[in-house]
Amino acid sequence: MNIFIKNSGGEPIYEQIYAQIKLAIISGELKTDELLPSIRNLAKDLRVSVITTKRAYEELERDGYIYTSPGKGCFVSKQNIQLRREESLQKIEEHLRLAHEIARTSGISRDELLEIFELMGEE
Repeated sequence: MNIFIKNSGGEPIYEQIYAQIKLAIISGELKTDELLPSIRNLAKDLRVSVITTKRAYEELERDGYIYTSPGKGCFVSKQNIQLRREESLQKIEEHLRLAHEIARTSGISRDELLEIFELMGEE
């Protein structure tokens, strides 16, 4: 697993770590019960504060992506695929709601929106 930190853009480092580990878990790159790097080792490798990596791990654990075994480390949790699917559907609905509002206020018809969506699917 490779984590890349961007110092530009304004996104906090712990959020970048969180997002990249989460993506690795969801994509299957990291498997259930796989050991993650220790907080200290990850901080050292990324050249960031231990507090920063600890916060990312705490948030991953809070959101159910990892679990901690005292004295052993942090591991990837078993993922509830149905729950993750529902979360994705909610995000898609939010984005489509925004797209619909922009289209409505710009005079773009439903058919034009559907055509755009179909063209995106062909790419």
